[in-house]
Amino acid sequence: YILGLLHGALGFSYYYREQVSRVILGALPWTLLLTGLALVLATIIGAILGIESGYQRGSSMDRSLVAGLMFLGGFPDFFIGILMLLVFAVSLQVFPISGAISPYAGHKGLTYMLDVLNHIALPLASMILVQLGGIFLLARNTIVTLLEESFILTARAKGCPERCIKYAHAGRNCLLPVTTATGLRIPQLLTGALFIEIVFSYPGVGSLLNTAIDARAYP
Repeated sequence: YILGLLHGALGFSYYYREQVSRVILGALPWTLLLTGLALVLATIIGAILGIESGYQRGSSMDRSLVAGLMFLGGFPDFFIGILMLLVFAVSLQVFPISGAISPYAGHKGLTYMLDVLNHIALPLASMILVQLGGIFLLARNTIVTLLEESFILTARAKGCPERCIKYAHAGRNCLLPVTTATGLRIPQLLTGALFIEIVFSYPGVGSLLNTAIDARAYP
C-alpha cells in the first residue's frame, strides 16, 4: 500500500467500489468551489470594510463593525452554519437545506449555475462570516497606521480627493499584509470547509471523509 502511495495509487474503496483517487477527484471540485469563493469574497469584503472603518476610526460605523465582526469571529464555522441552516433553510425556507444541486432536476446552462449558487449560498455565507473578522481587523489596523504616514499628508497637501487618498494611496498599500495573510488562512479555510460540508450535506471532501469514517472505509 505504501509503495502504491509513492506512485499515486491510493488504493481501492470497497464502500464506493471504485479507485480512491477517482472518488476523491469526484468530490474535490465542490470543495475547491466552496473554499475558493469563500477565500476571494472574504478577502475582498473584509479589505473594503477594513479600509472604510479604519478611515473613519472612532465613528459609530467603526465601533459597530469591530464589535459585530469580532463577535461573529468568536464562533466556529459549523456553529454559524447550523444557525444559518435553521434560520434560512428550515424556518424561512429561502435556501435549500442540503446538497449542491437539485436532484433529478435536469438543469443545464444558466439554470444549472443558478441552482448551484442557490445551494452554495448558505455554506459560503457561513465560511465568509467566520473569516471576515481577521481580514477586517488586519486591513483596519493597517489603514490606521498608514494614515499617519508622510505620503498621505503629501497627498492631502496636493489637494487629492479623499476617495483617491482612501483607496489609491492608503488602500493600495494595505493590500500587501492582507494578501500575505490570505495565503496563511488557506489551511484553516480547508479545515473549516470539512465541518461546513457535513452540516449542509454538501458533496465535497468533508462529507466524503465523514461518510468514509462512518462506513469504516479505511482506504
